[in-house]
Amino acid sequence: MVLKILFVNTWMHPKNMHALMIYKNIHFTIIDNLNKLDTINLNDYDYVYSPTDPIDVSKYPTIRFIFGPHFSVFPDSKTLTIQSDNSLYLMPGQWCVDDWKQNSLCNRLNMAACPFGVDTEKFCQHLPLELRNKVFVYFKSRNPKELEFIDAVLKHNHIDYKLFYYDGRYNEEDYIDCLKHAKFGIWVGRHESQGFALEEALSCNVPLLVWNVTSMNQEYGQKYPDIPATTIPYWDDRCGEYFYGMDDFPLKIEKFLSNLHNYRPREYVLEKLSMNICENKFINILTTHFS
Repeated sequence: MVLKILFVNTWMHPKNMHALMIYKNIHFTIIDNLNKLDTINLNDYDYVYSPTDPIDVSKYPTIRFIFGPHFSVFPDSKTLTIQSDNSLYLMPGQWCVDDWKQNSLCNRLNMAACPFGVDTEKFCQHLPLELRNKVFVYFKSRNPKELEFIDAVLKHNHIDYKLFYYDGRYNEEDYIDCLKHAKFGIWVGRHESQGFALEEALSCNVPLLVWNVTSMNQEYGQKYPDIPATTIPYWDDRCGEYFYGMDDFPLKIEKFLSNLHNYRPREYVLEKLSMNICENKFINILTTHFS
């Protein structure tokens, strides 16, 4: 059975949108603003999905609504009109759901964690590990001194690398080309609700050594509260290694480099984050919640 969803697309993260448009068992009818809702028979659809804008769901008691994940970083008054048994707010990662649940504005907000699919056809392995010779460092919104530390260690060990600097923006084609030839990557990133660029590296079967975070307040240039968070909401031992502090780095990189041939990051992505897996998860979450 194909689900019919009326999709209110005022804005959605391009990677999320790309995944939705690839899902095979959902047919989306797209409108570009909320004003068009009253011109459409909503009963013709299984669900109405508005990822960015709230709708007063009390006006439509027989319609099932999906929202999120683009309302806001932290809960605000937008959530107040969508708190009902006939609505569900989706977030890509469980730690985000756990954080919102602590806020009194979300006392009656139904929430669930559901990642969006990674494009495993576009991001795939091109060469076996033994034929790859590049190393990259991905740096995203962290203290510049942490990048200086990584740079010094790599130079000391005569390891050349290509830097992808998120805040400086980079060309995705350059990133893909690097992933084709990368033996491994070192990731110094902030908190992620899902983390597409990281997952795309894993999908190319590139093992990663991740300098993980424990809190949102580790994002450089922001003044977020000390809220528990992670750089890698989707991860297991097949993906590589991670650490939390400078003192841990020497031992972790030694373990990481000695085990490069044992990691299987693409296997993890195919098992947990492929388009089919995420589509099925999306459908199952909706079916379970609204049953």
